[in-house]
Amino acid sequence: MSKNRTVSCLIVDDEAIAREIIETHVAKIENVHVVASAGNAMEAFNHISNQQIDLVFLDINMPEISGISFAKSINKDIKVIFTTAYREYAVEGFELKAVDYLLKPISFERLKKAVVTYFESYGNVTAIDTSRVEVLDFMFVRSDRKMIKIDYDAVMYIESYSDYLKIHLENNTIVTRETITAIEAKLPKQQFLRIHRSYIISIQHIQSFTNEHITINNQSLPISRTYKKSVLQFLENF
Repeated sequence: MSKNRTVSCLIVDDEAIAREIIETHVAKIENVHVVASAGNAMEAFNHISNQQIDLVFLDINMPEISGISFAKSINKDIKVIFTTAYREYAVEGFELKAVDYLLKPISFERLKKAVVTYFESYGNVTAIDTSRVEVLDFMFVRSDRKMIKIDYDAVMYIESYSDYLKIHLENNTIVTRETITAIEAKLPKQQFLRIHRSYIISIQHIQSFTNEHITINNQSLPISRTYKKSVLQFLENF
């Protein structure tokens, strides 16, 4: 593989937000480009028939034709990185000689590792320079029928209401239709911390904390039992 050759990727997932997360992550990686995305296997077959595809990010649990069946039917020169919320599919995925197996929610760091594995196994390792991966300092969210740019540094904390989120800024609150799990995968882990099933906080905006609560922007936010051990361990060693 030529050092400068761009790897053409296809994303296949029946969930639009899952496709969006992967595309956002891939956009940060040099020499890797998403040429198409598909919501089901039939759409994916059409893309493969009409375009050069090197690598597929493939959901396993899809309607009609599963990701496993799809992977078995495509040209073996097309490599697959499985993406799924279900750990129990891992063995079958690796039996198909998948490059990697990513569990949702998929962080940028984990996806980048999978792409590096692809280059190491199937291409020239120098084709991706991980030191030059662009780390964006903002994200876009949909609110009031438009996409709004939000700088990570401006986010105080994020609050979940089922399928909606409130993104609390210092002097403003943005409401967007998205799950907290989906937005957690987009956020840089070195800057944000999940403390509760309904809260993600910005580490740099912490004013104080106890074993039970974290105070940000004069708001006391609960640390849940599920996250307590990891949160306190992180904060006490920060």
